[in-house]
Amino acid sequence: MLLESGVFLGNKILDVVFIAWFSAQFYKVISSVLMEGQINIRRLWDTGGMPSSHSATVTSLATCVGLIEGWGSSEFAMATIFASVVMYDAAGIRRAAGKQAGVLNKIIERLTHKIEEKVHDERLKELLGHTPFEVVIGASLGILVGLVMEGYLLS
Repeated sequence: MLLESGVFLGNKILDVVFIAWFSAQFYKVISSVLMEGQINIRRLWDTGGMPSSHSATVTSLATCVGLIEGWGSSEFAMATIFASVVMYDAAGIRRAAGKQAGVLNKIIERLTHKIEEKVHDERLKELLGHTPFEVVIGASLGILVGLVMEGYLLS
């Protein structure tokens, strides 16, 4: 198997982090099939939604670092702080920016209708961040992927 020698991305931690990210993003594609009845391949690269791939990515990174370097290591501490900042941002700032984009889109629609002239050519992207639940599920997925791949990491 390609992963056995750590050559997928040339670094075992990067391999595992990629698997966590891909798992979260692929779930979004599958859920779009189940909810909308059609494949939306763009969900593989889109931001926002369930689960948070940002959270899955950074928690798998922290888990891998903890498994390899030790749970008391400085490297694990740094990876954990990094993960916390990213998850806070995903559920806070990016989510707020998405809500603001929604409000702006409504204002633009009403203004365009009122003055009968196009104000802006494209809608602003609203699905930017995550709910706290989406962040928790993404984080859980990342930790799970890291733990499941422990044998690969330590081989």
